[in-house]
Amino acid sequence: MKEHLFKYLEGDRIIWIIAMIFALVSILAVYSSISSLAHKFQEGNTFYFLLKHGLMLVTGFGIMYGVHKIPHRYLFRLSQVLVWVAGILLLYTLLFGAEINQSKRWITIPFTNQSFQTSDLAKIVLVVYVARLLSQKRNQLSDLRQGVLPIMVPIMIIVFLILPANFSTAFLLLSTCLVMMFLAGVRIAHLLSLIAVGIAGFFLFLAVGSVVPGLDKRVDTWKSRMSSFMPSDAEEKVWDQETGTFIVKENTSGSEMDLQRNYQVEMAKIAIHRGGILPNGPGKGTSRNYMPHPYSDMIYAFIIEEYGSLLGGLGLLMLYIILLFRILRIARDSHKNFSMYLAAGLGFLLVFQALANMAVAVNLIPVTGQPLPLVSMGGTSLWFTCLALGIILSISRENQLPPSSKNRNRAIA
Repeated sequence: MKEHLFKYLEGDRIIWIIAMIFALVSILAVYSSISSLAHKFQEGNTFYFLLKHGLMLVTGFGIMYGVHKIPHRYLFRLSQVLVWVAGILLLYTLLFGAEINQSKRWITIPFTNQSFQTSDLAKIVLVVYVARLLSQKRNQLSDLRQGVLPIMVPIMIIVFLILPANFSTAFLLLSTCLVMMFLAGVRIAHLLSLIAVGIAGFFLFLAVGSVVPGLDKRVDTWKSRMSSFMPSDAEEKVWDQETGTFIVKENTSGSEMDLQRNYQVEMAKIAIHRGGILPNGPGKGTSRNYMPHPYSDMIYAFIIEEYGSLLGGLGLLMLYIILLFRILRIARDSHKNFSMYLAAGLGFLLVFQALANMAVAVNLIPVTGQPLPLVSMGGTSLWFTCLALGIILSISRENQLPPSSKNRNRAIA
């Protein structure tokens, strides 16, 4: 049975198995966490959302399977066109995209009712394009003008087009590109200059965005998240046993008030506290009744509540770490620079996103809105995750081909 299955699923078997485990965890966690959502929109019909999510997973795995059968070398040339398409779509989204939560991230696919975040497409396209540039200029990477600047320019353009609507995605994408450039051998001084440009551009955007209509609300959102994340010296957070919630005790006056700011993260901390070390069991989580988005942004906290810190928390984290190591092994075994940089870049992009989601749940960083890859209930973001894994598996599949088959493939840098 196992051999028959992997006869069709080529590439790294461990990655396929990890992806299937993530899908199983996703089905169990989403089904257990969507009762409030179902009561709000579907009169308590949880099967509707479970079926919808299941179809997205099945479609995503179909994308992964189809892409892993296609030689990834076609992306080498295609990326020249796709990076322009991604840039145009990002600009269109900023100007005409649907505004949700004071940010324009979504556009609707023509003739369908399906919308998607253009940044999900752009971040994969940029990683592919940067891998192409790094492989082409591998002998010029010590030269700032001839080697590094032609790579920095498209990175900064795409990142700054994403920034107004989605700071966390822009930051994760820039971090991924920096890691790719470091692995390719770009000098630390040149990487620091790229970081400096990014920081300067960010503060310039804050200054301009504070006075430009349309951007000022987004800047206020960022400031609010940062201020709610940083603790106040005048306040002490206290657990109230009677209400089962945190309250804020003001040290100066001794008066108490309900904790309202940073509500989402506080509810996630309650869920993790109730989860304990050992599993409580599927369906035993109660945070779905009060925690915002337990099926998407805060699904990691919900999984810990039901499956405990060891199995649910540490177990899920270890799966992502194993996934990264398997991807880096694929990159190491690649015979082409383009394949190596592409696999490593996509691997870091996926795992950075997972770590960001987990860090929010345990209050290490401010709320980002990043979904947990292959686990959170989502729409097209899940498809793009499967697309990235499909590309990685395509590289792995070609690494496993016999030498005669590899020689027939057209050489790329």
